[in-house]
Amino acid sequence: MVIRRLPDPVPPVRHEITGSYVARLARIHGMDFGTLWDQISQPIKPQSSVRRLIPAQLVMLTGRSLHQLAGALPELRTPAPDWHAFRHEPQPACHICTARHPGGPVLQLLPHHRYVCVRHQIWIGPPDVDHLTTSLTELPEVAHAQRRHLRLLQRAGWAVTYDAVLTAILMCGQLWSRPSKEPSGAWYEWVRRANILIPPGTSESSFSTARLCAAVYPEAISLATRLASPHWRLQAQGTWTDRTQFDMEIAQLLAHPTYERDRLHDPISHWADANSRRPPVAPIRLFTDRKPTRTPHLYKLSLHAATRRTQQRHAREFDPTSRAVDALVMHRHVASVYRRAWNPVRVSTYPHRPPHPHYFGV
Repeated sequence: MVIRRLPDPVPPVRHEITGSYVARLARIHGMDFGTLWDQISQPIKPQSSVRRLIPAQLVMLTGRSLHQLAGALPELRTPAPDWHAFRHEPQPACHICTARHPGGPVLQLLPHHRYVCVRHQIWIGPPDVDHLTTSLTELPEVAHAQRRHLRLLQRAGWAVTYDAVLTAILMCGQLWSRPSKEPSGAWYEWVRRANILIPPGTSESSFSTARLCAAVYPEAISLATRLASPHWRLQAQGTWTDRTQFDMEIAQLLAHPTYERDRLHDPISHWADANSRRPPVAPIRLFTDRKPTRTPHLYKLSLHAATRRTQQRHAREFDPTSRAVDALVMHRHVASVYRRAWNPVRVSTYPHRPPHPHYFGV
């Protein structure tokens, strides 16, 4: 089949998935996605309705070199990128950044360290049931935390950063949901931010677990810098004096002058005792684990009815001062470190390929 170049082959967006790009091309030119996709793909096996993209056909369709396309589309890169460094599912990014790209919504496969569009003060991650636009104009410390996150990435590498940040988010969620007798200063900050991101009385329409993640993000990044630091890891594993210095650092970080280790109920003490010596944990699912579909531009979260009901229950019962924030602890985004906390023997660590267990929570 002779492929004719499209009149208006708009460029792809960085980190965009190929299905999203082809769908935008089809909309711009008034074409059916399936018709256009069939021209540039082939069946993965005989008599199959599922088709795989032929990069050379996309080159002919757009008139752009394979090098130009692969610079934006991770799926076309040779050699393939390390998929462990990317989230396992595509998601909408900053709506202001993608507004200048015609053809409809843009789905991007973002790396694990992208949570905030610093330029436009927009919270973009992690993926959630409902991709709600979240402005951070009233919370500049959240955008600043993204810059600190990137500095940590440069120092420690993606694997250590991934482990440390998710572990810190899980810890903050646990400390928020089950505060000590005297809540920390960080706890009051989380409640304050939650009331801004999810205004009281609007939880049924504005609740999102990703917004709970935004509420703890600044302290989580501060905590992650300690969890990723070889010095503080040794302090956590060392003598009683070393451990005391580690506890004092945590107390200062969380603005919690009465902080004391508690091996039974404190997630930070549990990490120091059980996981501080372990190598970085690996993601439990990769983007390449997803089975090919007939319509690769329609990526949606596959939610069971029970999961949807759980999400709605969290929204109805949400109170930032109660255990309603358990939704953050049980969210699939922290499933890899949650699984390690409860099953430290079987959890997979990078660079070995992780297993494919069922997700925890929503």
